[in-house]
Amino acid sequence: MIVNQKKLAVCLLCLIPLANVSAEPGWVSDQFEVMLRSGPSTSNAIERMLPSGTALEVIERDDESGYSRVRTTAGTEGWVLTRYLMGEPSAREQLTTLTSRLTNANAQGSSLTSQLGSIKSEYDSATRQIASLEREKQQLEQELAEIKRTAANVLAINSQNQQLREQLTTAEIDTATLEQQNRELSSQTTRYWFMSGALVLVVGMILGIWLPRIRWQRRSRYDRF
Repeated sequence: MIVNQKKLAVCLLCLIPLANVSAEPGWVSDQFEVMLRSGPSTSNAIERMLPSGTALEVIERDDESGYSRVRTTAGTEGWVLTRYLMGEPSAREQLTTLTSRLTNANAQGSSLTSQLGSIKSEYDSATRQIASLEREKQQLEQELAEIKRTAANVLAINSQNQQLREQLTTAEIDTATLEQQNRELSSQTTRYWFMSGALVLVVGMILGIWLPRIRWQRRSRYDRF
């Protein structure tokens, strides 16, 4: 009976830790560091630790030792295990690059959307300005047509005025000619009447001299009888 109680106690003691421990998910980390050594062996000193994804320039490979001599972007040279080198960036680095590109693309997409909205707004504004300019053009064309009609009327009036001035000038010349002719006729009439008066005077004087003689001669004849 005592033995059974001991076994039961041992079983309970074994179950207590199992009850307190809970299972959690876990993954192997893809982050690790590569040792950059001064030579192609583990006996050489470690120059520095290179995190995964570090860009290197491979200078030479030593297939016998399994190491490659590399140079960092900062100019530091050393040896790393060749199996830790890849011909392209790691999937993590590529994913980071793609994520960055996607983020930039999304940002550019947002920027392009904003630019598109701005361009559309400018297009609408330009369309309204064009419509306004078209209306102003039509109004200016109407005003120009009215000005042309007015100008044509003014030119016609000026032409008529010119013709009237020419006719007036001709009439003035004709009037001056008629006045000259009238003055000449008046002068001729005056001379005619003057000559007529002189002729009448001369005839009257002749008759005044001649008639008494005729009367005297008649008396003389009558006296003879």
